[in-house]
Amino acid sequence: ASWHRMSMPLQKLVLFGSMVAGGSCTLIYYLIQSEASYYQSALEQLHSRPEALEALGPPLSVHYLHLTDRYNFVDIADAQLKIPVSGSKSEGHLYVSSSRDAPFKRWHLQEVFLQLKDGQQIPVFKRSAENGDEGKKD
Repeated sequence: ASWHRMSMPLQKLVLFGSMVAGGSCTLIYYLIQSEASYYQSALEQLHSRPEALEALGPPLSVHYLHLTDRYNFVDIADAQLKIPVSGSKSEGHLYVSSSRDAPFKRWHLQEVFLQLKDGQQIPVFKRSAENGDEGKKD
C-alpha cells in the first residue's frame, strides 16, 4: 500500500503495528479495529456483569491488545481476542470468541470469560440456542 494515500489514523496504526510486531500483526490489528463490533460487544458484556467488575475492582481499565499473542486471531468467519483488563483489585484478560455466517455479515459473540491473574475464571457470556441474539446490543 502507498503510505501517502492512507488516512492519518490508519497510517499511525500501520506504523505502530509494524514497529511493535511486524507486518502480519499489523493486519490483525487493522482487522480488529475495522470490525470492532465483537470487541465492543465483549466489553459491553463485561460491563453488565457485576461479579466480574467486582473481582477487578473499580475503575476498570482496558489495555492495548498484545499483538504478538497468538490467541488473537481474525479471519473471514471467526475471531478470538485476549483483551488485557485491570482494576484496583486485580488484573487479567477478557477472552472473546466470535463468529459470523459470511463476510460483511454481523459478528455474533460465542463466548466471553474473564480470567484473573490468579487463574480464577468468571463466565461473562455464553451463546446458546435460547439466547442466540443476546450478544447483539443495538
